[in-house]
Amino acid sequence: MTTTLPRHARLPLNRCNLPAVILGGLTYQLHPAPLELDGVRNFHQDLFSLLAPVGSHRERAALFVDYMAVHFCLDDLEEAGLSPGRVRKSRRNANYLRMVRGWSFDSDGREGAVLKHWVESRFGLLARHHAGPLDGRDSEAYYQYLAAGSHGLYATNALEAQLDLLYTYCQYELTRQHPEETHLTLYRGSNRIDEHEVLARDADGSCQVLLNNLNSFTSDRERADEFGDYILTAEVPLPKICFYNGLLPGMLKGEDELVVIGGVYRVHIDTF
Repeated sequence: MTTTLPRHARLPLNRCNLPAVILGGLTYQLHPAPLELDGVRNFHQDLFSLLAPVGSHRERAALFVDYMAVHFCLDDLEEAGLSPGRVRKSRRNANYLRMVRGWSFDSDGREGAVLKHWVESRFGLLARHHAGPLDGRDSEAYYQYLAAGSHGLYATNALEAQLDLLYTYCQYELTRQHPEETHLTLYRGSNRIDEHEVLARDADGSCQVLLNNLNSFTSDRERADEFGDYILTAEVPLPKICFYNGLLPGMLKGEDELVVIGGVYRVHIDTF
């Protein structure tokens, strides 16, 4: 039996080529297809034309960082339309790199709320946990989560569009580095197994769980041991990897951290 994404965990509309009910279900984990955000690859085709002949991952990463800085005026925010003196410095410097690094330090903080909100709007997968369970879209916890995300987006420079391009570049790199693979075996350590909703238990001992809409995993099982008494092992489709440590130099503090879009997954759960 394969589990579909529950109605309460999804939105009816999103901004990619597959609806949430498909990309968030167990069938997608077993048989993934590419995910594309509406119009992003075509709009930035000049970037991917520049990257195509470059054989070095490091050189491609440098080209990407330079393109982001120029396209979004990250080093000249007045050129992007922000008035000098009217926006706090912390807001003026709120860009894709700060969001990613903020996630790495505290996925339940403001930057984590921005990223989870971005996943909601782009993929249609509702956040299930942020500094505690989110019990329905009418709950106080959900309102606080929305407020944190809104504060994180306020007075930023096309921040969600920056995240769109970061995800698209990540997918480009993954297909170049893993041309014959559809999944990576990843691990997640947790002390709060209740944040992962168990929807079904299979005869082989695995579980079908509803993950939060954005989650940190690692490619190193021993590393996962450091983060909790429960270890989740999952075959993660490449299109559900949002970004990872090696994508850009010094991007995340965890040496083997990968940030994964959620939904229903079949996982093995080990306890220690």
